[in-house]
Amino acid sequence: MTMLTPEQCVFIGGWLHVAVLMAAVQVPFVLDWRSELKPLSPFLRQLFLVYSAFILLTIVGFTLISLLFANEIVNGGTLGRAVSGFIGFFWFARLGVQFFVFDAKPILKTWWMRLGYHTLTVLFVGLVVLYAVAAFR
Repeated sequence: MTMLTPEQCVFIGGWLHVAVLMAAVQVPFVLDWRSELKPLSPFLRQLFLVYSAFILLTIVGFTLISLLFANEIVNGGTLGRAVSGFIGFFWFARLGVQFFVFDAKPILKTWWMRLGYHTLTVLFVGLVVLYAVAAFR
């Protein structure tokens, strides 16, 4: 069996980020943010939306960096390792939040919500592994 090269790991990670983004743009509709956020004060509602936009922008950045500069990341010495390590840590922390902070049970009532949730979990694990390989090659 042939192991993936660090560059291939980063490139595949870039495409996994595309999959995460495809799911992320559906979240406000699937979770009905319009009505769910209505009880919040305008400031808190705006803060929530701004934080969400910055998270989305971060993932777009991870996507573009990974797809356009995979070679530079893996051959960029300490900076490349730092970028790979940070992206891997970002998703590792996201998994920690998913397992130890979020209680998704109330929204996982349909098969497609459970499928989406577990698919994203697998994607997050994959991102951690791929970027760890690139960072610690």
